[in-house]
Amino acid sequence: MPELFNVCSPDDARALLCNRITPLARAVTCPLEEALERVTAVALCSPVDLPAFPRSTMDGYALRATDSYGASEGLPAYLRLIGEVPMGQQAGLRVGRGELAKVHTGGMIPDGADAVVMVENTQLVDETTLEVVRPVAIGENVIPIAEDIHRDAPVLPQGHVLRPQDLGALAGVGIVRIEVVARPLVAIMATGDEVVEAGSAPAPGQVRDINTYTISSLVRHSGAEPHSYGIVPDQFERLCACARRALDENDALIISAGSSVSTRDMTAAAIEGLGAPGILVHGVSMHPGKPTILAMAGEKPVFGLPGNPVSTMIAFQLFVAPALARLLGTVSPVHRMVRAHLTHNVASIPGREDYVQARLEQRGREIWAEPVFGKSNLIYTMVRADGVIRVPLDRAGLYAGDVVDVDLF
Repeated sequence: MPELFNVCSPDDARALLCNRITPLARAVTCPLEEALERVTAVALCSPVDLPAFPRSTMDGYALRATDSYGASEGLPAYLRLIGEVPMGQQAGLRVGRGELAKVHTGGMIPDGADAVVMVENTQLVDETTLEVVRPVAIGENVIPIAEDIHRDAPVLPQGHVLRPQDLGALAGVGIVRIEVVARPLVAIMATGDEVVEAGSAPAPGQVRDINTYTISSLVRHSGAEPHSYGIVPDQFERLCACARRALDENDALIISAGSSVSTRDMTAAAIEGLGAPGILVHGVSMHPGKPTILAMAGEKPVFGLPGNPVSTMIAFQLFVAPALARLLGTVSPVHRMVRAHLTHNVASIPGREDYVQARLEQRGREIWAEPVFGKSNLIYTMVRADGVIRVPLDRAGLYAGDVVDVDLF
């Protein structure tokens, strides 16, 4: 068999692809309740001050702070109670010298008052007289107008992935419809005469289609919309025709399996026929996932992912997810990492990055990572794991007791 392919490092491969990708120019209007994890198409500014009125952070009494200076349990300040501010209504009161008004948490501060004394630091003498036994400073227990955000101040930048707290912030300033980037459409093709639908009973020599389901889920998790084009047999003309149609109808194409080098692996030739500039990378110095293909057909990224499920998932996270982020006009997602002690030695070969699944275990105050060893065609090694450990290119392995970063699923 000839030498497989010229490989490059994962970082170089990712840069070669992502530097050629132009963000999509399509935007759609999305209601706030459906905007979680969508990407903002424009920068957003606040149309109002938040809060729009001074609010109390405590149940207590609004007063002029100077009227409480020097107050103590032994020598309280005596102030006149002039009324109560109802929740959800304008104050309708004005606090003068020597006066105070009852307020509730979140309620409006009446005119004239500049602080709130907590109810615990007061004592009712009669219906109109109150003892204050602790002094308060100006602004104490009060949220002033626009302390959260000012009118016309930036709320969120363009290209921001919307989180739950972002939706709450937008609701707080009355933004309930948002311009977001349209989800990239991603075509997914499974290949191979041996692959059958997941709902079928495989005959001897056949396997169920795993990758369409895992890739579709990963595409959704990356903010894109998957479109399955089914299972294509090992017939070059059909593979080329299906790939062309899929790419014409979508913004990106993922072909699962057929990316290595053999007489039956035709994915590379089919991808090369989709248009210039063609294949940028065929082979990455990593394990698993070495046969990965990265290509561009015009302005559309095309991926040939290995057929083994573990290889597919790892290659997706390294290359497809960042590419989809570029299409969305945002930065690559920040991976959640956990520092852990390694329970067993992990062998590797210098000159390639190794990715090993790991299961996490809490032992007292320390976290330990137990490698989950297994071949790259065993999907349940991923099921049993909590994340992946990367062995760097320049290491011949890791040793038990080493502190490692575990990239969580």
